[in-house]
Amino acid sequence: MKRRKLGFLLACSLVAATAAMAIPVTPDPVRDRPTNTIHINWSHTTRSNGYVDDTWWALRERCTPDNLGERLLCDAIGLLAGATSRTFEAKMSDDLGLPLADRWGLMTAKNSPFIRSAHVETPLGLAAVLGFYRAALDQRGWTENDGAVVEAERAVVAFTTSDGPGLLRLGRQNNVTIADLSLRKVLAATSGIRPAPDRVMLLVGNKTDEAADITVNERTIRLEARAGEDLTDSDAAAGRLPDSQKIDLPPGRYKVTLELEGRAAQQREFEVAANETWGLLVGPDGAPLPLRLY
Repeated sequence: MKRRKLGFLLACSLVAATAAMAIPVTPDPVRDRPTNTIHINWSHTTRSNGYVDDTWWALRERCTPDNLGERLLCDAIGLLAGATSRTFEAKMSDDLGLPLADRWGLMTAKNSPFIRSAHVETPLGLAAVLGFYRAALDQRGWTENDGAVVEAERAVVAFTTSDGPGLLRLGRQNNVTIADLSLRKVLAATSGIRPAPDRVMLLVGNKTDEAADITVNERTIRLEARAGEDLTDSDAAAGRLPDSQKIDLPPGRYKVTLELEGRAAQQREFEVAANETWGLLVGPDGAPLPLRLY
């Protein structure tokens, strides 16, 4: 009798536990933030003259569970992804020497003979991100120049450093702060990635196994799978791009739309200044991966 009762209680417990795992949960913006899965890539190119090119990008995806069981799974995955991202962040910061804003959902970074740059997208407010960078860069010996532009939705701050001119550009869109930090080195870029005077060069590529369409300034470019996927690896790789994947632009703010078949289009607005070169890659799930190259 005792065995039957024990078995009955165990069965009831399993049923109750299974039912509890299926209990619907209310989405929680704090718990269900974009930290639960992470795509990471790092490339290292060494040239015969000793110059080195390093490129990093990482993309976090949001985990939004519908029930308790999925939330517990998201939490477990989140712990693993968090450890991975911290290791990645530490390596990137050590190698690049640039600070990285917290709670990022997407980041890209570049260290080449011409520039050190980092692009970060974070849900933190613009004022908080600006305060973080000002403090972190001051600790690194960067001196803020006069004439900073600070507005509710935008900020541009120039710096003087011992290694070259630095620039921080912030913008707020869709509840996300986009931060672009760069330090231009003394060495001039090669003709393969140098824009025309007072213009902007945008190079586009596709890192996915699907064809993609990218629209910039009302111009749509069809990118076959893996077309120009290594354009950010070095200036030589960028220089080999066909002219159809090079866009000459005046300085300004541009809306970019990326589309993969069967997936919702993703849009971003980016601000670019004269004499800058940018790479824009189609990343996982059609996410745009911008990298400042010069």
